[in-house]
Amino acid sequence: MTIKTYVNKKRKRITQFFSKRVGNSYYIPDSGSLEIATIKRVLIVRPNHRLGNQLLLTPLVDDVANTFPNCEIDLFVKGGVAIPVFQSHTKVCNIFQLPKNPFLHIFQYLKVWMSINSRHYDIAINGEVNSSSGRMLTHRSNARYKILGEPGDSSQKIALDYEHKSKRSVQYFRCFLAKLGLPENTQPIPLLDLRLTSFEINYGKKYLDALVQNDKRTICIYTNATGDKCYSKNWWESLYERLLKEYKEYNIVEMLPIENISRINFKAPNIYSRNIREMAAIIHNTAVFIAADNGVMHLASASSTPTVGLFSVTNSNNYAPYGNGSIAIDTNISTVEDIFKSLNSILTAK
Repeated sequence: MTIKTYVNKKRKRITQFFSKRVGNSYYIPDSGSLEIATIKRVLIVRPNHRLGNQLLLTPLVDDVANTFPNCEIDLFVKGGVAIPVFQSHTKVCNIFQLPKNPFLHIFQYLKVWMSINSRHYDIAINGEVNSSSGRMLTHRSNARYKILGEPGDSSQKIALDYEHKSKRSVQYFRCFLAKLGLPENTQPIPLLDLRLTSFEINYGKKYLDALVQNDKRTICIYTNATGDKCYSKNWWESLYERLLKEYKEYNIVEMLPIENISRINFKAPNIYSRNIREMAAIIHNTAVFIAADNGVMHLASASSTPTVGLFSVTNSNNYAPYGNGSIAIDTNISTVEDIFKSLNSILTAK
């Protein structure tokens, strides 16, 4: 275990200890007290800097915007990833960014928090129920209505999709509103959505066309991931050779990570970009995207491209790509044949 990992685990335990009773004194206002037209400003708190976690927040942002058409949304996040993720969401007005390590930038941390605490919000939402810091920050906000975590009514819990991270936050939001007397929202939960513009999509097409220089459809792979989620070079090289054999009528390209490394030794035409929206625009123009569980997998899902997510460590019920024909495959219990069956179903459906 690295020192960084050790410190982070200790920090989480301390934060969880102090946040256990946060919100116990908060009482949900009476049913019927909330009127949709009166909700003008909403705060969503998600103090995490990872790309995947910011993308998993987009369904909640969309659901809030759809529910309260007259509202403006402020985001309280960590790091700089949220800006490109939410720049096309017209309801998002302010993105307040905490430093990645608040302990090393305590004055910046306090400055950002004070700017939030001085603002009035109609609703404040903790975007991740298991985030202790998110719960504390939401509780400290100057908002009348506060969604801190799980709904208290056990009868409502039965109907919730509790497992998937992005769906769960939406379900909690809807459950809270139902407790306030609003009609039950039975609309499908929004998908991850980067809201690419037509200009960005056209740019991505031109980029991809220049790379492959033909009219064939394209399969894109991403061979990198963090820690134990990363598959071996032998595994990826075997999959790549099988893709070349099975899908001769397709281009097979690789999107490279920021480290500019390849687990197939750069054998495929490759895409390299540090721009999140440019990456998504290119992926949007591919037929399918294959990756292990990581932020770029969620980026592909948010670009509206069918995504095959490969899971060997994390729980696919929590992080699976969903919508647009996407599928999650647990490689502990599935074979390579299962991967290709899924690919065939996606490619023949388009």
